[in-house]
Amino acid sequence: MNIRNFVIISHVDHGKSTLADRLLEITGTIGQREMRAQFLDMMDLEKEKGITIKLQPVQMKYNGYILNLIDTPGHVDFSYEVSRSLAAVEGAILLIDASQGIQAQTLANLHLAQEQNLSIIPIVNKIDLAHAKIEETILEVSKLLNIDKEEIIEISAKQGTNIDKVLQAIIKKVPEPVIDLESPLRALIFDSKYDSYKGVLAYVRIVDGKVKAGDKIKMMASESVSEVIEVGLLKPQMVKTDLLESGGIGYIATGLKNVGQCRVGDTIGSILGKNASSVSLPGYEEPKSMVFASFYPVESNDHDLLKDSLGKLKLSDASLQYEPESCQGLGRGFRAGFLGMLHLEIVLERLKREYQLNLIVTSPSVSYKLITKKEEHLTVTSASDLPEVGDIKEIQEPWVILEIILPSQFLGTIMKLLKKTRGLYQDTEYLSAEKVVLKYKVPLNEIIIDFYDQLKNTTAGYASMNYEIIDYQTSDLVRMDILIASEKAEAFARIVHKTKSEREARALVKKLKSVIPKQLFAVSIQAAIGGKIIARETISAMRKDVTGYLYGGDYTRKKKLLEKQKKGKKKMKAIGRINIPQEVFLKVLKK
Repeated sequence: MNIRNFVIISHVDHGKSTLADRLLEITGTIGQREMRAQFLDMMDLEKEKGITIKLQPVQMKYNGYILNLIDTPGHVDFSYEVSRSLAAVEGAILLIDASQGIQAQTLANLHLAQEQNLSIIPIVNKIDLAHAKIEETILEVSKLLNIDKEEIIEISAKQGTNIDKVLQAIIKKVPEPVIDLESPLRALIFDSKYDSYKGVLAYVRIVDGKVKAGDKIKMMASESVSEVIEVGLLKPQMVKTDLLESGGIGYIATGLKNVGQCRVGDTIGSILGKNASSVSLPGYEEPKSMVFASFYPVESNDHDLLKDSLGKLKLSDASLQYEPESCQGLGRGFRAGFLGMLHLEIVLERLKREYQLNLIVTSPSVSYKLITKKEEHLTVTSASDLPEVGDIKEIQEPWVILEIILPSQFLGTIMKLLKKTRGLYQDTEYLSAEKVVLKYKVPLNEIIIDFYDQLKNTTAGYASMNYEIIDYQTSDLVRMDILIASEKAEAFARIVHKTKSEREARALVKKLKSVIPKQLFAVSIQAAIGGKIIARETISAMRKDVTGYLYGGDYTRKKKLLEKQKKGKKKMKAIGRINIPQEVFLKVLKK
């Protein structure tokens, strides 16, 4: 059948989408008139950021061969999506920028491809750049893959240099798919999106059997059953066909109305008679949210719009999780779970652009697992969900293996930076005399907010990082409460590590002191762990001259007024209630 299924894997911004453009041009898949830069990056956000956010399959024809390409994201947040795409193909182009060399996510995606036993085609891109380090990069790649330098193809995707060699290498090196037309249908879903007329569209690799419109199918993990409305190919626009067969890649219009029923990694099987599928394809996992943040509309009237907008986004992004939440001072909102910080940024940006929402976003956190003294196992994503200290047996937090690729002259400064993260040193590996891979075991909470920015600043932008969740480990974590005028402010409570609790407590009460407006009585701001106060600031009372209008007369009149004021302040302090304006929450909680 002369089919070749392959992906392009690389670090962010190494020219993956530009190479895809050249392949589309040379194979005549897209005419010159329709061609535009980064053709497979369909979203405006992708074009602006210069990164692939959503994978895109496309079928090309070249010299009698059918070439199925899946253009995958390069960012760590979408590694599960990438791993499912790799399971749908037999080969991978490993693309490396000649000016930057091997980067962290290149290594991560290469490891995923090697786990799937894919045929790897190494390519060094951007050889046209004046500052390209071609020889050095080729040496790095040959050492990494343990191959001869002659096997590495040098290209310029921008100028179209040697693209024909890439196509020939795909035909020569990528094995043909194993074809089995007689077995019951088994199709791997590597992506899905929602169409208002055809329901959920599953992007699939047909592993066994065949499928056509009218067939009864079943999603093996979600156990949803439906009838196929339509099948077709992606060129990259959808082209309807009569049949999809084993070895091919295409789409199935399932008619399902919920993306959650048709999940990435699930297997589509047939459900009729002797042709019923019974065994799912391996490797299915539920995408797990790793970073959590709350969204609150600035205008309380926008709550329903936010709810509808999140619902619509979930139709095209099954990995987005959210649930209603309310908070003193901010009103009603939603607690949302994301695959990582880039995923959070993209969702936030889409809510602002596509639905014109003005939102307050709380500081991101991770999920924790805890075991109570009654041996109950709970998962919590915010401090307000934690039970009382006396009821907790242990708290576990997610840890990751962090890989940083950096120039060797910055090794000392980066190790100092990692010391602050409670990280544990694992390994150092030299890719070349100038480039080193540093491995650390680190709590996820320590690296999600500003670690990447610090890393880039410390290394003048030359370092890159990648992380992989390994497990949950017991840590000395505590709930830190904030008391304002002796009343708990739930919105400011957070989960902190005991060793860092005092520093974080002092910083937070200091910030609150600077943003909470003065009252007519002194207001105490305290940080407490359990019943112990670990930091305190006091907002002094607003001074009001109650004797200012007096113009002489007996001093006792003045004294009487001052005594009355003193009693009033004492009474107000006893009541002790203060209304915290919304701006305070916005300034303290905003990401």
